Amino acid sequence: MLSPFDYTVTLISFLAEIGVVVCLFVSRRALQYLSVNIYMLAAAAVTVVQILTLRRFGLSSSTYCYVYYYSDALLTISLFFVVMSFYQQVFRQMGVGRYVRAASVLLLSGTAAFSLAVVHQNRDHLTSRFVVEMSQNLYFVGVILTYVLWIAVVRLRETRTRLIQLVLALGIFFSADAGGYALRNLFPGLEANFLKWVPPLAGTFLPLAWGYTFTRVSEDAHLETARVAKGRTAARLAVHQHS
Repeated sequence: MLSPFDYTVTLISFLAEIGVVVCLFVSRRALQYLSVNIYMLAAAAVTVVQILTLRRFGLSSSTYCYVYYYSDALLTISLFFVVMSFYQQVFRQMGVGRYVRAASVLLLSGTAAFSLAVVHQNRDHLTSRFVVEMSQNLYFVGVILTYVLWIAVVRLRETRTRLIQLVLALGIFFSADAGGYALRNLFPGLEANFLKWVPPLAGTFLPLAWGYTFTRVSEDAHLETARVAKGRTAARLAVHQHS
């Protein structure tokens, strides 16, 4: 069974996920961050399903293992929608929103088709190892997507503080989970120690970080350093033009 610490982390994660949804509705930003709302509600629902499955079948049961990893995989896929919505915000000023939407549809369709094909081929011998590897691969895809997004943020000199913090939190979340899976493969003995805390702590960090961003960072806030850099660049250009 889970320890009191496990239940505490789970409760904090659940309340933080609901808190993000409530915050967005109160601030009337629910439609603007629709994908975030959907993901947070799905994450809260998955938490309830996992706890009920755990209490009924036990932590070491194959049923709980399948429910945990398959629900986690579905959550990760739904988080790709959030990533794509951030892509749209970053590239909106370039007028390529429709291309980003098309790319997101292709990516998600390809991911879904690949997942269905793999599940179909392995339907007679779905093992715990298979579901673990599927979740691991999805997290690595998430890391790649987020880091490409971060490169775009840097190259395009994005200054919106809220968007930058949302992307950073997402990058930390994906990196922590993907890194945890990588270390688990390299050092299996570590799983019984601190590696088992990585998924729940990462899952708690994301809604807490996003909740802080939505409540403490204004939608109109911009990085002051970026403003200063832009001002210096404009001044240099003006000097060159006059000279």
